[in-house]
Amino acid sequence: MPAMPADILSRIGGTTLLPLRRILPENGARILLKLECENPTGSMKDRMALAMIEAAEADGRLQPGGSVVEYTGGSTGVSLAQVCAVKGYRLHIVTSDAFAREKLTHMRLLGAELTIIPSESGRMTEKLTRDMIEAARVIAAETGAFWTDQMRNTDQLAAYNRLAGEIWEQTGGRIDGFVQSVGTAASLRGTGEALRRLTPSVALVAVEPAESAVLSGGPTGAHKIDGVGAGYVVPLWRPDLVDAIEPVSTEEARAMALRLAREEGLFCGTSTGGNFVAALRLAERLGAGATIVSVLCDTGMKYLNSFAAALPD
Repeated sequence: MPAMPADILSRIGGTTLLPLRRILPENGARILLKLECENPTGSMKDRMALAMIEAAEADGRLQPGGSVVEYTGGSTGVSLAQVCAVKGYRLHIVTSDAFAREKLTHMRLLGAELTIIPSESGRMTEKLTRDMIEAARVIAAETGAFWTDQMRNTDQLAAYNRLAGEIWEQTGGRIDGFVQSVGTAASLRGTGEALRRLTPSVALVAVEPAESAVLSGGPTGAHKIDGVGAGYVVPLWRPDLVDAIEPVSTEEARAMALRLAREEGLFCGTSTGGNFVAALRLAERLGAGATIVSVLCDTGMKYLNSFAAALPD
């Protein structure tokens, strides 16, 4: 009999790379999606949460029985909540009503304590991001908790290096482009840096909300794509790494997420919708025979109520 896993955390990673069947570019390029919804909490953030906690354990920043604090739009918080539940750490999350209620409930169910920062009409803005970061900093200073500080924490890059290794193996080393949305920029940077070491010619494309296209040099603004578009140029961003930045609107991202559900049977969030819009654009530029990889960042079950509200009666 095969050995049983030690705990649920051992099931993080090793996700499927799936070719799309119906939503395809006209020129014959191939688009593959890395199904990060297969991770235990349904999100790619499981990878980075485990990496940050294990690195802090290894160098003594986090001691047995200790506490953790983080600011998050939701998926990182859910992933940290699971890791902390398994490892026995208390977790304090700073988040907002701008993000999917399902994520906030999931964090609470896994034992996290939440501080909710009010938003402007349920939208993501630069001010909201900075207010959340400051609240987490204060809590960490006052309580002595380990602050994972995902906007600056480079420990998570190793997790995304491993993601790149999986993609490389699953494509047999044949990859012409990689597309990923930018929140903290860690997933694009960690995956992109590793892919570039393996195949220097790979095209790397960053995706950001069109309403807040700060990486493209535009003004900060409000949008409703969970988990991306902080509203300012984030510390882990490497402009020299990417070949292009694709702004995608909330409307475009939501419409594509619904298409992926109805035409491919892939129920995902709006960040994945944005990824796929940009992947189609890159596929048209690279032409026939190209292989593009992007990420299904998380399951649409994390956004079920907001998607349901948009359905016709």
